[in-house]
Amino acid sequence: MKPIIGISGDIAPDPQERTGGRRICLNWNYAQAIVDAGGVPFIIAPQADMSVIGLLIDGWLIPGGNDIDAARFGEANHEKVELQEPARYEGEAKLLELLDKDVPVLGICYGCQFLNVARGGNLIQHLPDVVNHESHAGGTREIYAIGESKLRAATGVETIEGKSYHHQAVKELGSSLIAVAEAADGTIEAIEATDRPWMIGVQWHPERTREDPATRRLFESFVAAARQYAESKRLAGAR
Repeated sequence: MKPIIGISGDIAPDPQERTGGRRICLNWNYAQAIVDAGGVPFIIAPQADMSVIGLLIDGWLIPGGNDIDAARFGEANHEKVELQEPARYEGEAKLLELLDKDVPVLGICYGCQFLNVARGGNLIQHLPDVVNHESHAGGTREIYAIGESKLRAATGVETIEGKSYHHQAVKELGSSLIAVAEAADGTIEAIEATDRPWMIGVQWHPERTREDPATRRLFESFVAAARQYAESKRLAGAR
């Protein structure tokens, strides 16, 4: 059985203005990583009825995006912030609220930050102000696992080569979240939930290194957890 993996669709301007000024979009690599791992990608429209989506999907991938409005964690926006369209965050927040806690969730970049903010945490709004460099904004870096974690079990390694494209990062952790990986400068690079079977957020972009063995194992672990959830759902329905 191939599990259905919902992937949040992003919102982008429509340059031809034929769709009310906006369009739903998704980077190809996210869907391909799910297919490679044995899942079926399903793009979630931000305006969808999330109570229906929550029943359809066996796993949820939250991909990268722009910056979350700092008002959501009680701050004014930094001058460098490029705001994410609010409809996306609002749809995802509703889905997170409604989703069965046993559904596996993988957040990537914005997705990692979303999980933290949605659970009451906050963000460093502009990393260069804190770490005094801009190397997180592009390129490959080493990611170091912190202790035993679902992330380390999934990837099978202590050090991951990851591609980073961000200027924000997790600051204070949200409810029932722990940091499980960091960069050499101390920036939190991965979080996971202690109150769910499989919820991981990574700050780097594993979909851009799909051929890397550790990356493949991460997506395979995610899809395997979704497959297990789908099977448990099927068995429960057969009773």
